[in-house]
Amino acid sequence: MAVRQKAVATLPTLMRALRKESPSIPQRLPSLRRGFSLYDQVNLIDNIPDDQLRFQGYTDSGFTVNGVEYEGSLLCVGNLMLSWSPRKMSDITIDSLSIFQAVRPIPEILIVGTGRYIQPIDPEIRKFIRSTGMKLEAIDSRNASSTYNILNEEGRIVAAALLPYGVDS
Repeated sequence: MAVRQKAVATLPTLMRALRKESPSIPQRLPSLRRGFSLYDQVNLIDNIPDDQLRFQGYTDSGFTVNGVEYEGSLLCVGNLMLSWSPRKMSDITIDSLSIFQAVRPIPEILIVGTGRYIQPIDPEIRKFIRSTGMKLEAIDSRNASSTYNILNEEGRIVAAALLPYGVDS
């Protein structure tokens, strides 16, 4: 009992001493984002294979892919990239997307970057894309290139048909 009473009696003195002392080395708390984020666990930024396409930026007239600036529209399938002829939404036709009749393996989704604003896709084009076995998503080009990066980094077979961000009709 005497030991317990002595310990209880010294506890307030110990607490005061600990409050007065500051640690000699500042301790940083671990980032909760770092510990619990799926983003960090999947590691989408580092260790990307050299042959993997990665959109790094965009301008009104083109895109930056793997550190190289490209002007105009781009068509990407997996890790292959081609210059693409359409310059505005009305130029996107079944003929301009006909490459998807021959591409194997068939991408699971085609992401169409419609320029600065989301624009509707012609129903005939939607029907054509569905006939190839792909799904179709039409979003603005900034988000389309970002979505392409994420799906491609996950190892999914994905395609993108991107108009430059400056296109608004």
